[in-house]
Amino acid sequence: MNDLSPDHKTRAAAWFRSLRDEIVAAFEQVEQTQGGDAKPGTFDVSETKRTSEDGSDAGGGLMSVMRGGRVFEKVGVNVSEVYGELGERAQKAMAARGVPGMADDPRFWASGISLVAHMQNPRVPAVHMNTRMFWTPGAWWFGGGSDLNPAIEYDEDTAFFHKTLKDHCDPHGPDLYDRYKKWADEYFYVPHRNRARGVGGIFYDDHNTGDWEADFAFTQDVGRAFLPAFLGCVERRRHEVFTEEDREKQLVHRGLYAEYNLVYDRGTKFGLETGHDANAVLMSLPPIAKWT
Repeated sequence: MNDLSPDHKTRAAAWFRSLRDEIVAAFEQVEQTQGGDAKPGTFDVSETKRTSEDGSDAGGGLMSVMRGGRVFEKVGVNVSEVYGELGERAQKAMAARGVPGMADDPRFWASGISLVAHMQNPRVPAVHMNTRMFWTPGAWWFGGGSDLNPAIEYDEDTAFFHKTLKDHCDPHGPDLYDRYKKWADEYFYVPHRNRARGVGGIFYDDHNTGDWEADFAFTQDVGRAFLPAFLGCVERRRHEVFTEEDREKQLVHRGLYAEYNLVYDRGTKFGLETGHDANAVLMSLPPIAKWT
């Protein structure tokens, strides 16, 4: 049953926007406190637009990108609220996932936040996070998660990141962290390289227990977990001295990240297929990468 009111959509979109504002402010504060001769990075903000096949307005959002900062080499924090009708390919993909009613009514609404950070210091891990809500006339659900992508792995960083996620998941169900960690391990795997993209995190999709308030609260806590989980790792590493060998490892790892996002990532495919701003969709790609 899909009995949501417009207020549910309004609240979800407002939450993603407030989370975006909090993260942008926190990242700019990290830049201010890093020190050094370089100018601290700030975000360039631009509006994004989605246009339907008939040329009508179909929503949009904000793209916030920082380039060349003291700590962040490139980081994007996007929020969007889009709507309209799904094209044939997207309809078929939704139907294949078991979304009811797609053949009869292709209308949809979606809102979310998406973030990818690539760091100056190779010893500081890259990171990805997103949370979203999706609605069709036949169903609604939440999805998202976050995962750590270090070029140089440190066991204490991995343990800290995962523990912080688990602490935020556990109040919503003792099995959620384990289930969604396993899903992340499977989802963020690069088959043609026979390896994981990073050290994992959590990933979930189609999350609908039938209780919208509970599912929204869980998704909010997934978002709230991000800053303490990631910035804990940033603080531990951002002042460390790195070598050219470290930078080489980082650039090669970024190549792996780019391969995954262009070949396998659901969000990339959905964004491009539904006509969203290509620059916003491909914001996740690193500024510089290397292939051996």
